[in-house]
Amino acid sequence: MTTSASVPTASENTPAGGGSVTDRLVDANARYAADFTDPGMDARPVLHVAVVACMDARLDLHAALGLELGDCHTIRNAGGVVTDDVIRSLTISQRKLGTRSIVLIHHTGCGLESLTEDFRNELEAEVGQRPAWAVESFRDVDQDVRQSMQRVRTSPFLPHTDDVRGFVFDVKTGRLREVDPAA
Repeated sequence: MTTSASVPTASENTPAGGGSVTDRLVDANARYAADFTDPGMDARPVLHVAVVACMDARLDLHAALGLELGDCHTIRNAGGVVTDDVIRSLTISQRKLGTRSIVLIHHTGCGLESLTEDFRNELEAEVGQRPAWAVESFRDVDQDVRQSMQRVRTSPFLPHTDDVRGFVFDVKTGRLREVDPAA
């Protein structure tokens, strides 16, 4: 597996003939598409599960969970926080695409642990407009997982809330640790 950590120089990050990182991604897609065949899959996940996780680049969810293309819906955002938009995606996932289980994954060393809601004040001072969204920063990752589980379990829009489990992914070991919702 190639990671950005294993690509030490900027020249290796630049596509042939120069260009941006986006150009590199488009070039990679052209190579991918050259050998692509339609797998004939439906949009419904084979395992009937939705995974909500942090957007952190150190989390390779499919590899960490032993998932294949088509197994799950994956919803990612900063912190893996259950926001209104996550509830929107989960609602569509359950009500229209057949998922029944929800797995929540936060991780050690999350950047949201070092932010505060003052970030919104900083943005307002810089751009002249206060963001409508909350930063959702936290200090205790386990408590944040519990809060996310509670938000899922109490949503009136989600019909399947009996199989909701939360975990913390350790970015140093690759292991998941389950969070007790009652602790």
